[in-house]
Amino acid sequence: MAHTPVSDLGGMLAGMAPVLDAQAWGFVLIEGVAPTDAFALIREDEGVTAIVPQPEGAFARITLMVHSALDGVGLTAAVATALAEVGIACNVVAGFHHDHLFVPWERRDEALEVLQRLSQSG
Repeated sequence: MAHTPVSDLGGMLAGMAPVLDAQAWGFVLIEGVAPTDAFALIREDEGVTAIVPQPEGAFARITLMVHSALDGVGLTAAVATALAEVGIACNVVAGFHHDHLFVPWERRDEALEVLQRLSQSG
């Protein structure tokens, strides 16, 4: 059954249901063949970045489980602002169904708590 994407900010925030991935992740520049275990590849003029598993990672991935519409306005800004207010960096990768937030590994639990509070207040 297909889910209709949520586009209003209140609905996106309320439905975030953030999930913390146990895997640690790193951003690396690659040349040649892309790693098969890459979560994402980003092709830029300067080169190709892969987000790959690392045994001890610089980043943790938190997935927002709401199926946010790609043209929905405000979710990224709200999430980034809430995390910035407590000094947590956030790199966002959006997929068709979900947004994935990469936060410093050592602050992953705090970031998850911030996002859970934001979702409850949305």
